[in-house]
Amino acid sequence: MKKALLLYSDGLDSRLVVHLLQEQGYTVEALYFALPFESKRITPKKTNNLNLTIIDITKEPLLSEYLSILKKPKFGTGAGINPCIDCKIFMLKKAKEYADKHGYDIIATGEVPGQRPMSQTNSAQTKIDAEIKFKIIRPLADAGFSGRSRKKQIELAKKYKIKYPNPAGGCFLCEKEPSTRLKTLLKKDLINEKTLILTMIGRHFFIDDIWFVVARDETESRLITKFKTSIKDVKGKPSIYYNNEKGKQKALELQEAYSTGTSKEERDKFEKVKL
Repeated sequence: MKKALLLYSDGLDSRLVVHLLQEQGYTVEALYFALPFESKRITPKKTNNLNLTIIDITKEPLLSEYLSILKKPKFGTGAGINPCIDCKIFMLKKAKEYADKHGYDIIATGEVPGQRPMSQTNSAQTKIDAEIKFKIIRPLADAGFSGRSRKKQIELAKKYKIKYPNPAGGCFLCEKEPSTRLKTLLKKDLINEKTLILTMIGRHFFIDDIWFVVARDETESRLITKFKTSIKDVKGKPSIYYNNEKGKQKALELQEAYSTGTSKEERDKFEKVKL
């Protein structure tokens, strides 16, 4: 039987593609990429009797390779620092390596033209295909699906009696607000396996070449206090992470400034160094 490797998100589109490929006589394996900056990671579980493989980009050596793309994306970024076209090329090339190693006949995706403004347009897919230099099967696109409406997909899901989750999560890189912060952290090579979680939480400051993260709630405080270079939260005072031991005194000042009940004037002193 022919073997298909499907880039799988566990959403409606990829679940539909499983059935479309199976109808064409393929045995399907799902390949899921755990990306570093997913706003809300939902790791898919084995479903539809599929074999599921996870490639974890949050770990080395793949994390450094991915971060190098963020620093210098060939095809630019969206509204934030999201290099959507380069990201898709990265994943497809890794999928090709996996497919070649394990003997798959085709690589498929659940992409629908016009569904995403940067990576799922006809021009973007042309660029992607030219870069990867191998053929990708896009069953929903081949069946005439297009645009952001999910009406046709929902109708097909009813036919196949497929249950599916509501759209969730997203990419933190697409958000405008943290783009300056992330650019600074990338430039200073401060993002790694350990600190990755810090990039998406808290208030951030860069003072005297030291990175500080100020917790905004109890959950963030718990994450921050797992780091050796941190100040623990006390009643009404947030936890603070600092990436250099020399930053302890300044961290104490930040803790006081962002304590419950502190005046806006005290916090405004740090606005110029806020990321």
